[in-house]
Amino acid sequence: MLTCVGILTHPERVDTLPVGQHIAATLLARGIPHWLATLHDEAQIAALLPDSSLLIAIGGDGMMLRTARLGAPGGVPVLGLNMGRLGFLTEIATPAAWEAHLERLLRQDYWLEERLMIAVCINCGSATRASGDALNDVVISGDRFGRMIQLETYIDGAWTTTYNSDALIIATPTGSTAYALAVGGPVLPPEAQNILLVPAAAHLSMDRPIVLPEGAQVEVRLAPANRHPVVLTVDGVALTLLERDDVLRVTASRHISRFLRMRDRHYFYRSLLDRLEPRVSRGAEALDRPVQGGTS
Repeated sequence: MLTCVGILTHPERVDTLPVGQHIAATLLARGIPHWLATLHDEAQIAALLPDSSLLIAIGGDGMMLRTARLGAPGGVPVLGLNMGRLGFLTEIATPAAWEAHLERLLRQDYWLEERLMIAVCINCGSATRASGDALNDVVISGDRFGRMIQLETYIDGAWTTTYNSDALIIATPTGSTAYALAVGGPVLPPEAQNILLVPAAAHLSMDRPIVLPEGAQVEVRLAPANRHPVVLTVDGVALTLLERDDVLRVTASRHISRFLRMRDRHYFYRSLLDRLEPRVSRGAEALDRPVQGGTS
């Protein structure tokens, strides 16, 4: 039931505003309550979110991440309209497809996909110095490209390894197809509840990704040997510099992200592979042919 729809345009993409205005006009014509805002209008959005039943994010995957973090505390799902480059998280491929999707929306012909988020907290002694939630990943890296850092890493309170690398990526299943994938991490299905550890350019230290079970906790501290400033980035946004006595903890967040989907529930793998490799054209006979098993 669409009680009120929030339409969010990209603050740095002026071409998303006319699309947002068009969507607002179509909702108005159907008598559906709605509001339109640019993503950086935080005070306005915060006041409108409690009464909203759906957020429409106009932009690319970065816009989806930011909108999903806004909607997660109140359980508000996000419907993405792609105007970015990749659009892996979005649902509507182009603005021209909006009207067709609106008809399905009104028929309630959709399903909600839930995705794990992770919570990061930096403690110095008994005080919490910084915190936040991530849908993609938490990245610990040097403050300049190529600066190697040393990070003591603990899983569920037990020392695991000391990474000597350019960065350490702590990713969700959603983030497994982002930076983590680019440095050789595995792909996790979106419904998984695992946390993924992937070092970037590890040198003479653990260089393999680790998939952690549901409920695991990760702690990271600067190793005594570390000499360079270290930056913590949450979903691509720099949060803070890590200090010598900081303890960084990452766990599953109490919030989850919800995406409104109209594609088949098994869309994920085909959508991913269409972006990772050229689609080999096959005829209908090959597509319909059953897989042969057994031995002769």
